[in-house]
Amino acid sequence: MNNIPYSTISVTGTDAFDFLQAQLAADLTDLPVSGLAAWCNPKGRVICLFRAHQAEHGFDLALPAELADDAVRRLTMFRFRSKVDFETRDADADRLGITGSYDEWRLANLRAGVPEILAPQSEEFTPHMLNLDLLGAVSVNKGCYPGQEIVARTHFRGATKRRMLRFASTAPVSPGDKVALDGRDVGEVLNAIGNDLLAVVPVANAGDDLTANGVQLANLPLPYLE
Repeated sequence: MNNIPYSTISVTGTDAFDFLQAQLAADLTDLPVSGLAAWCNPKGRVICLFRAHQAEHGFDLALPAELADDAVRRLTMFRFRSKVDFETRDADADRLGITGSYDEWRLANLRAGVPEILAPQSEEFTPHMLNLDLLGAVSVNKGCYPGQEIVARTHFRGATKRRMLRFASTAPVSPGDKVALDGRDVGEVLNAIGNDLLAVVPVANAGDDLTANGVQLANLPLPYLE
């Protein structure tokens, strides 16, 4: 299957595990064969969301192609004396779990509440705002990683007032559109496909009369929030 706008960064070398364990918010010792792993900046904002897979000589990290070059550049900045190498290639559809079309895969992820972080969303949201704590993409119990103190503080204080929720719209909206309540912006559309969307909004306002770019929204359930 061609023309999938995802890339894979292969991280190899004798220090691959230790290097990534110190960078990624997920605990690689608990990572499934292929799982989600957030990478945060020091302020606890999500740079990107990797689909991480343990490979024979290290790890494969799949992410949207538009973020790949910058991710490699930034990972290289943190390499220092670690014995790791990076190589970028086209992502494999099977490794991403794509069995039909790419569009069908994206829609299934959206409806399952799995966010897609593209360039406009990079470094805009904390893991908790994106429900990544509920998706196993962050750990609060492992050692330090960029943003760990902020992520842990949010978790243990139960201070998650804004989360990514699923909505249906009466007409298509676009990522980046503001979500409003009574004329006041309270959130933002994260991903949108047709009349399906994910938006980061205050949890307390989930059932209120919300609009995005003037379009009416209706809250729908997410499997891990039921």
